[in-house]
Amino acid sequence: MFDSDSGSKPAKVKLPKTVVMMVEKGNLVMAIKTLAADENISMDAAKSRIDAYELALKNQQQQKLNSIANKQGIPSQAMNFDRETVEDDTERLIKSKVKSTPTEQSFQSLQEGVNSQLNDLGYKKPLLPYWAKRLLIIAIIMAGLFWIMWRVFG
Repeated sequence: MFDSDSGSKPAKVKLPKTVVMMVEKGNLVMAIKTLAADENISMDAAKSRIDAYELALKNQQQQKLNSIANKQGIPSQAMNFDRETVEDDTERLIKSKVKSTPTEQSFQSLQEGVNSQLNDLGYKKPLLPYWAKRLLIIAIIMAGLFWIMWRVFG
């Protein structure tokens, strides 16, 4: 089941090339089904073989990253495949560096933020908003039409 080519490399699990390609592309379900069908083994046995292959592959990649990091002077803890610890570290860094915003954000604070951005850009608010100008023009036109109709028919 395990084949060790040399003492420096991690032990590799023998898998068919098609299954290896599926595993490397992330298509694990198809890889398990294909391996189970090709070698007439149970799905659990196929899953355990694929898991062993993935673990060996991750270990090999981690060793390569660590050797590259050591050559460049980067600490080996910075290069890690363990997503949970990396996510925890990034969350901790974000919380320590970014100011926390209050949980109750109201429309008023949003409006103040927009106003401050517009002031920074040098934007001056018009005396009448656009919708008020429209209503005023419509009212003037209707008053003019009413006056004309009243003069003609009145």
